[in-house]
Amino acid sequence: MAAAAIPATFQGNVAAPRQRCWTGTPEIYFTKAIDNSRLVKVEDPRHARELRHFGVALACLFLFVMTYAFQHFKAIEYGYKIEALKSQRDSLTELNHALSLEEATLRDPGRIDRIARTLGLQSPQAGQVVRIDSSAPESSGQVVASLTPVAVISAR
Repeated sequence: MAAAAIPATFQGNVAAPRQRCWTGTPEIYFTKAIDNSRLVKVEDPRHARELRHFGVALACLFLFVMTYAFQHFKAIEYGYKIEALKSQRDSLTELNHALSLEEATLRDPGRIDRIARTLGLQSPQAGQVVRIDSSAPESSGQVVASLTPVAVISAR
């Protein structure tokens, strides 16, 4: 009888894991089989209409956001293209100006005369220069190639 009075935790000088103390009503669960195979879901037309309206509103919002994003990114892309074309135009303008200056220096009659004299050329005598009328014949169609008469006068 004395052994029955000793709690189970102190049997044989080995401490057993402590058991939980009772905290109130025990929770007991019972399983109940429910057969829903004979149930038929009744469609609610009001709920279906609300879902359709919500879907259409959501699609419209999505299209609006995508259109806005597309336009925004296209505007940014066009801005970059415009800036690139402006810088290209500026560089081509500078190149055109430099080439115009080079052309003006190359066409300088004094420079041409100096180069001609260093090559041993002389000014043409009277009658050595013949001007040829270089007017092209008028035609209604496109001209792929044309023949221009050239006069060669030898000074012998």
